[in-house]
Amino acid sequence: MTPTRAPFGLDEHGSGEGDGGESARPPLLRELALVTALFLVYKFGRLFANGHESRAFRNADRVWDAERALHLPGEGTIQQLLLHGEPLIRAANTYYAAVHFPATLAFLVWLYLRRPAHYVWSRRVLALVTGAALVLHLLMPLAPPRMLAASGLVDTARVYGPSVYGATPETDSMANQFAAMPSLHFGWALMVAIGLIAATRSRLRVLWLLHPLFTLLVIVGTANHYWFDALAAAALLGLALLAVRAPGRRTAPPPVPRQVGTTPLPVGALR
Repeated sequence: MTPTRAPFGLDEHGSGEGDGGESARPPLLRELALVTALFLVYKFGRLFANGHESRAFRNADRVWDAERALHLPGEGTIQQLLLHGEPLIRAANTYYAAVHFPATLAFLVWLYLRRPAHYVWSRRVLALVTGAALVLHLLMPLAPPRMLAASGLVDTARVYGPSVYGATPETDSMANQFAAMPSLHFGWALMVAIGLIAATRSRLRVLWLLHPLFTLLVIVGTANHYWFDALAAAALLGLALLAVRAPGRRTAPPPVPRQVGTTPLPVGALR
């Protein structure tokens, strides 16, 4: 008996065969080289975009004024919650410094090993978001709120530690401190949550959204980002998700070609 084919090109796991199904795990060495290359391009691109201090502070003033014009809650409101105790603000600084890259890397490794189709999808989305963020960093250098005198915010990483940034922003050789918008801390965290919700079936998988929620509170409360930075990251992620087809999304089957010269069978002839 000839086995029947799953409808719409979906395999038994619900993954499209032409879209990186469960058995279509990409070669490991190629993926390591690709992810490393993407990271290096972004890292050196950010450093290339460093400087532009006067533009970064002018843009910061505009962002701050725009948020106040829209009556968004002040970033200081969140910071005051964290400043209630030194252990709490140290924990927030540590979360900012130590969770961003490891969490995203662990997410990609788990998907690669357990959900290859979702790995390919997530890697493509993250690459698009990161590339778009680099372009925005080049076009719109932005000083973070911890540097803006009008904000009255505390640079919590410098005061309480730990900090991932150099003491002098314009000469920081490790990071571009004038690349606040968009916040890839938030954009990547949101994609991690969305990717895990899409790739798992647990009733509690919605709790993965706590990761971007905590990240949002941390990046704002430590005065490293404005609300607008998170909104910009979410918008870029939304566009990337629209551009990259998710695994298992159904597409219409191709039309069956009809042989020339054949006469259609009457209705009921195959009964």
